[in-house]
Amino acid sequence: MTAHANPKNLIPGATGDWEVVIGLEIHAQVASNAKLFSGAAVGFGAPENSQVSLVDAAMPGMLPVINEECVRQAIRTGLGLKAKINHRSVFDRKNYFYPDLPQGYQISQYKSPIVGEGEVIVDLSPTESFKVGIERLHLEQDAGKSIHDQHPTLSYIDLNRSGTALMEIVSKPDMRSADEAKAYVTKLRTILRYLGTCDGDMEKGNLRADVNVSVRRPGEPFGTRCEIKNVNSIRFIGQAVDYEARRQIGIIEDGGTIDQETRLYDATKGETRSMRSKEEAHDYRYFPDPDLLPLEFSQAYVDDLAAVLPELPDAKKARLIADYGLTPYDASILVLEKESADYFEAVAKGRDGKSAANWVINELFGRLNKEGKDVTASPVSPDQIGGIIDLIQAGTISGKIAKDLFEIVFTEGGDPAAIVEARGMKQVTDTGAIEKVIDEVIAANPDKVEQAKAKPTMLGWFVGQVMKASGGKANPEAVNAMLKAKLGI
Repeated sequence: MTAHANPKNLIPGATGDWEVVIGLEIHAQVASNAKLFSGAAVGFGAPENSQVSLVDAAMPGMLPVINEECVRQAIRTGLGLKAKINHRSVFDRKNYFYPDLPQGYQISQYKSPIVGEGEVIVDLSPTESFKVGIERLHLEQDAGKSIHDQHPTLSYIDLNRSGTALMEIVSKPDMRSADEAKAYVTKLRTILRYLGTCDGDMEKGNLRADVNVSVRRPGEPFGTRCEIKNVNSIRFIGQAVDYEARRQIGIIEDGGTIDQETRLYDATKGETRSMRSKEEAHDYRYFPDPDLLPLEFSQAYVDDLAAVLPELPDAKKARLIADYGLTPYDASILVLEKESADYFEAVAKGRDGKSAANWVINELFGRLNKEGKDVTASPVSPDQIGGIIDLIQAGTISGKIAKDLFEIVFTEGGDPAAIVEARGMKQVTDTGAIEKVIDEVIAANPDKVEQAKAKPTMLGWFVGQVMKASGGKANPEAVNAMLKAKLGI
C-alpha cells in the first residue's frame, strides 16, 4: 500500500505546495425490478411519468412497503466492500422542498445505516495500490427529474425515477489526487458489476458521484470542503477535482477563505460554479419515518447471502496470476470487467495462459477498441481465438499468418482451421522448399551477403526477405537456422 505523503500528489502554488483531500459519495442505483417502496418498474428510457405508482407520486394515504430485494442487494454490496453489516437500521425522513420531490421529503437513512465501515483496495498501477475506507452505505429513494428544455417558460417534471432505490456509498477522505479519485470510482464500479448490485452505467444516471474537495498544506488539519454534486462520468470527476483544487488554492493564496458550499461541474466550460451554501444535517430536520418500522434481520440471513457471493475482482486477479502465470498488469486488465475475465478463461482452458492473455488483450481488445465495441459484442468467440492459438502451437501457421487469420475471422467469421485449409495459409515447414527460397534471395543479393558476414545483425534483413518471398508462410525458426548455416554466421 502506498502512503499519501507522496510528493508527486502535491500541487505547486504561488506560496508553496498544497495537498488536495478528496472524499466521494457514490449514488448507485440498485439493480432490481421495482422501486424501493413501491412495485413500480424501473426500466430506463420509458416515456415520461409512465413508471409512477401512487406511492411514488405521494398521493394522500399511500404507505411505503420495503422491497426486500433492494435490502438483499445492499447487504451483498456491503459484504463485497468488506464492511460491517448492521442487523438493525432505521429509515429517516430527510426534509427539503423541490418540485421533483413530491413528498416534500426523501426517505433515507441517517444515524443508523444498513452498512457500516468497510474498505476498497484500489490499484493505481500493477505495482502500486492504496486503501480507501468506506464510512457507510445506506439505502434511500431517488427524486424525480426536472426538465427545463421542453418549453421556453415552463419546467416539466418526470417522476419515473422518483422512489427508485439508491445505495449511497460514502468514502472516507482518503484520496489525494484526481487520478486516485478516478481509480477509486473505477474499482468500486467494477465491484458493483461483479456483485450484480448496480450496472454502473453512468450515462443513464445509474451511478453518479458527489465529490468533496478541500486543500491544505501537507500535514496540516483538513481545510473547508466544497461538494460538487452529481458528476456523471469518471473523466469529469478527475477534471472537477483538478479545477476545484486550483480554485481553492488561488483563493487562499490571495488571502481569502473557502466558503463551505455545494457546487456544480460545468463540463463544457471545464469549471465548477456555486449552486448553494452547503446544508448541514440539522437543515434537513431528519427524524425516523413513522410509516416504516426499523429494518431488522439475523446473522443467518447475512451468512446465506455471503455464501453465494461471486468471486470478486481482487480474488479473481490473484487466481489468474497463480493459475495461469499472468503478469499483474495482464491480470488487472482482464478483471476490470467480469465478462473479459470469463472470456479469457474460456480461451485459456487447456492452453498456455500467457499466450491466451496476449491474444485476448492485444489482438482482440485492441481490435474491439477500434470498433468501439466491448467483449460482449465480440464477433470472435473464445473457441475461435483458441483455435488460432492451437494452430500456432501445432506449427500449422506462423505468428504473422495468425494475425491475418484473426482479421479474417473477425470480419467474416468461420472456423480458423477450415479457413487455413481452404485458403492455403499453412506454414511452409518443408526444408527443401524453404532452402530454395533462401538460395534465391542469397543469389539476388551478393553485396548483402558480404555485409552480413561482417555484420551478423544483417541476418534480420535476410529473414525479412525470405518471409516476404514466401508470402509469410515459411517457418521463421527454420529460416533463421538455415540462413545462419548458409551465411556462415
